[in-house]
Amino acid sequence: MKRAQLIQNIEKLKTMMPNFVLEYYQSKLAVPYSLTTLYEYLKEFERFFSWLIDSNVSDAQHISEISLSCLENLSKKDLESFILFLRERPRLNTYSTQYGVSQTTINRTIAALSSLYKYLTEEVEDAEGEPYFYRNVMKKVQTKKKHETLAARAENIKGKLFLGDETQGFLDYIDEKYEKSLSNRALSSFKKNKTRDLAIIALILASGIRLSEAVNIDVRDLHLNTMIVEVTRKGGKRDAVNIADFAKCYLSEYLEIRKTRYAPEKKELALFLTLYKGTSSRIDASSIEKLVAKYSQGFKIRVTPHKLRHTLATRLYAETNSQVLVSHQLGHASTQVTDLYTHIVSEEQKNALKNL
Repeated sequence: MKRAQLIQNIEKLKTMMPNFVLEYYQSKLAVPYSLTTLYEYLKEFERFFSWLIDSNVSDAQHISEISLSCLENLSKKDLESFILFLRERPRLNTYSTQYGVSQTTINRTIAALSSLYKYLTEEVEDAEGEPYFYRNVMKKVQTKKKHETLAARAENIKGKLFLGDETQGFLDYIDEKYEKSLSNRALSSFKKNKTRDLAIIALILASGIRLSEAVNIDVRDLHLNTMIVEVTRKGGKRDAVNIADFAKCYLSEYLEIRKTRYAPEKKELALFLTLYKGTSSRIDASSIEKLVAKYSQGFKIRVTPHKLRHTLATRLYAETNSQVLVSHQLGHASTQVTDLYTHIVSEEQKNALKNL
C-alpha cells in the first residue's frame, strides 16, 4: 500500500475511535511504531469495538463512545467469547464455505489488544500521574502458537533461500538477464528503477534488515565508508548494522543517480525513492514486496523480503557458527530466534556431504 493511501486509511479509522485510542496512537507514533503496524492495530480495534457493540457487551451506539470503564470491566469470558466469534464467523470472502479466521490472525488480534491494554494500565498518565485503570484482563488471555519443530520449519524454508552462489546469482540475474523477457513498455519502467531495485535487494541480502527498516532509511543513515546502515529497530531502538561488502557497488551506483533520476526536494530525506507523476517520495513496503516477488519468481521461486533476511542470517551462521553474531546482526534480543538457522545449515551440510 502506498504511504499516502496508508495515511489516508489511518486517518479514516482515527475518526471512528475513542479518545483513549487516539492517545495510544499518538504515543506509539512517537516510539516509533511503523505506520503499517499502527494501521493493522487500528483495524483490530475497530473489529473488537464493533463486536462489543453488536454483542451488547457495551451499550455504546458508536465506536467512538466506547468507554474506558467498559474495557476495565471486561471479563476473561468476554474476551474468550470474542475469540470464539473470530474462530466461527463466516469468512469475509462470500465465495468461501470455510469459517473462522486463521490462528495467525487471532494472535495478531490478541497482540493488538494486549498492546492497548498495556498502554492503558501501565504507560499512560492521567492528571495525577496514574494509569487510567489497573486491571489488565489481556494478561489472562493465552495465544496458541503454531506447533512446528525447528527441523520442519527449516525443511520448509531452505528451498526459498538464495544460499551460496545464488545470492550473487540473483543480483546478476536482475542486472543482466531479467530484461530479456520484458515488453518494450515494461523494459522502460525496469530500466528507470533497475539501479534502485538492485540497491534495495543488495542491501537486504547484505545486512538482513527488516522490510520496514529498509523503507525508513534516510540518506544520512547510510555510511558507505564504514559499510554501516543505521536503522530503527522494533520498539524504536536505533541500531548500527554492518553491511557485507558485495552490496557496496550497488549502493554507490544508486547514490550517484538518486538526485538526477528521482529529483527529490531538499526536504525529502528518504534513501530509497519512487517517482509518481513527476513527484518523488519515499518508497513504501508494498512496492518493495512486489519488486522482490517479480524478480525472484523469474530467478528461482517467488519470495518475500523476509526470505532475503533469512538468507543473510543463514549464510552468516554458516560462515561463523555463532548464533550470537547472527542475533546481533538481525537485531534480536536473544539467540533463541536464531535456532532456526542452525537447522537450515545442518541440512545444507548434509546435502554437501552427499556430493563428496
